[in-house]
Amino acid sequence: MKKNVHFETLGCRLNQVESEGMAKFFLEASFDCSMQSVTAADNPDESVCACIVNTCTVTTKAEQKARRIIRLLLSKFPHSAVIVTGCYAELGEKQLLSMDKRICVLGGQAKGFMEKVPQILNEINSEDPEKTASELQLRFDEVRRNKLQNVIFHPFKLATTSFINHSRASLKIQDGCNCVCTYCAIRLARGKSVSLDAQEVVNRVIELEKNGYGEVVITTVNIGQYVSTWNGQTINFTGLLKILLEKTSKIAFRISSLYPEIVDEKFAETVKDRRVRPHFHISVQSGSDAVLEKMKRPYRAEKVYNAVRLLRQAKDSPFIACDIIAGFPGETDEDFALTMKMLDECNFTFVHAFPFSARPGTEAYKMRPMVPNSVTGTRIAALEEFNSVHRSAYLKSYTGKILPAVCENLHSQKNMKDKTVIHAVTENFIHCQLVFDSESAEIPEPSSAINVRILRLLEKDEVTGESEVLAEPASN
Repeated sequence: MKKNVHFETLGCRLNQVESEGMAKFFLEASFDCSMQSVTAADNPDESVCACIVNTCTVTTKAEQKARRIIRLLLSKFPHSAVIVTGCYAELGEKQLLSMDKRICVLGGQAKGFMEKVPQILNEINSEDPEKTASELQLRFDEVRRNKLQNVIFHPFKLATTSFINHSRASLKIQDGCNCVCTYCAIRLARGKSVSLDAQEVVNRVIELEKNGYGEVVITTVNIGQYVSTWNGQTINFTGLLKILLEKTSKIAFRISSLYPEIVDEKFAETVKDRRVRPHFHISVQSGSDAVLEKMKRPYRAEKVYNAVRLLRQAKDSPFIACDIIAGFPGETDEDFALTMKMLDECNFTFVHAFPFSARPGTEAYKMRPMVPNSVTGTRIAALEEFNSVHRSAYLKSYTGKILPAVCENLHSQKNMKDKTVIHAVTENFIHCQLVFDSESAEIPEPSSAINVRILRLLEKDEVTGESEVLAEPASN
């Protein structure tokens, strides 16, 4: 049997972390793993025995993208079974299975069972991808039956202290959500909130620090619902972060996403620490209290204003981003104006804008009146324009400044002969491009910490990967 496995990860950083954890199990079983996304079905690859697709269900478009990627993999890897897991797999199993006989589905809440898949593939030992998929599905169906009999699946099994596709380490400390937000299918797919024990979090971060990682991204579904105990006392995320800072000495912490209600005086005091990155992404969704109420969000607009104020007091010129949903049922022009007012007054650096997507099984699926697509499109355009202006202004404000950064991937630069391009991310989430002579002995390795001086914004034809600015190495 061939021993090559290909991974495709869709959606959030949390899915990326879990895919890295899955890949660890395959590497330990002597499989070769690829995690570079496939973009075309040209030059079919017959060496791959299985593809693993970790899916997202946050919007209808996310599910459409998953199906497109699955069809692409079926063409690109003709001898491969395609294992679909993640949130879409949890909610859309029948639809996914109907696509092809080479597909099998493992619901997202049971994705920890991926630990057993390398062993099962070795046991099946078949060159027939349909047979492989069928045998795997029998095992997955058994897992689902056991789940209905209250067998508990370990939500933190997909952890790793080494990463194939990421130079910065990540650690999932919380999963699921107890909120009942009317638009959200993620809570349906991932279930109730669960937290990784504080001592285990500390142990894993210490190991990452020993392995040389300069930064760890703390990932969650709802960070405000993290809860554990330490020395007999109940702690929340703020308490955990204080402990992590006390128990480590070098590693820096980046928080993947925040709910505004957890940003209080104690939180702001804790993140003042130099090792907490000045980069925050707040789950906002709307600046209108009327819309937030319809969404059943656990906060109102004033809490967002207060969170941003406290973060700016704690950090000097932090990168502060947010999520916004445009076109929620019943959202008026006045409601949207309140959102734009909030964005402007809070001076957000980046806005991740979503058009409302009605998700089956959620309360908002049947809410009326619906906002016309043309109106939603106009609002999304306004959000994107805000984002373009404010992101550029933030980047330009750092021209000439020196910032600590972590090196990521190496790229060969097509339009520069004998040049090597480094992608690095600064502490405040500026994506930098550094150009070196390919023969230079000073090219830094991925995961290494360096200081960079921001030179200028990149032109469109200069961009490699996610880079936004041109930078150069700096001594301090």
